[in-house]
Amino acid sequence: MTHPAPPTTRPPSAPAPPAPNSSARSAPDRLLAVLAAFDHAHPALSLTDISRRAGLSLTTAHRLVAALTEWGALERDPVGAYHVGLRLWEVAALAPRGLALRQAALPYLEDLYEATHENVQLAVRDGAEVVYTEWLSGHSAVGVRIRVGARWPLHVTGVGLVLLAHGGPELQEAYCAAPLSAYTDHTIADPARLRRVLAEVRRTGTAVSDRQVTDDALSVAAPVRGPDGTVVAAVSVVVPAADAQVPALRPAVRLAARGISRALGWQPG
Repeated sequence: MTHPAPPTTRPPSAPAPPAPNSSARSAPDRLLAVLAAFDHAHPALSLTDISRRAGLSLTTAHRLVAALTEWGALERDPVGAYHVGLRLWEVAALAPRGLALRQAALPYLEDLYEATHENVQLAVRDGAEVVYTEWLSGHSAVGVRIRVGARWPLHVTGVGLVLLAHGGPELQEAYCAAPLSAYTDHTIADPARLRRVLAEVRRTGTAVSDRQVTDDALSVAAPVRGPDGTVVAAVSVVVPAADAQVPALRPAVRLAARGISRALGWQPG
């Protein structure tokens, strides 16, 4: 199966291009640049790699890496490469949209997986992108380009369409005014069509993303609400597009989303 290349726009977590005068950058900026040098494509980096990707001198990179390693944000393996350390995982686990959301959602995600035996996903919005926080999959499920921590533009996935549809008019207008990346012939790349799709998502309570990322996958997604009713996440199931039974999938996904919402404290009505 042929998959599209990852998004070509630089995600917020990727390293920014070196500033013309890196010495003028603040100490926090330089520290964050070191951490941002790591991503899914570069989980292990040498000191030279970190220096280059962070846009820092080797001396500055060495000093910052040493401090981060001592604190536990980075770890060094036996061959000298650096990795993200467990201390960062411990801090990240405190994020309300991270581990706490996953723990509340997991029983309902497992129920949805048992009902479908297909890919089940949980995601949140970060700016103009969707970030996947959980993913359950079986051996026979359709292949997807998703993993925990992966990012995709909002308009190309079911969970992304849900989060964009409930993100407010200002977000939607800004998003539709920007270029819309296309990955297949089915990707929504027209702003007028995207607006109509978002209105349909709000009307039906579910989103359907049909072959937008790959030519063989379809996803059905529904919103997850927090205690005040605000949409804080989205849950989806991804199935083979050729034999997708969308009418049967909609209530199953809505039920899972409703269960997670209740677990988070949402009271309908």
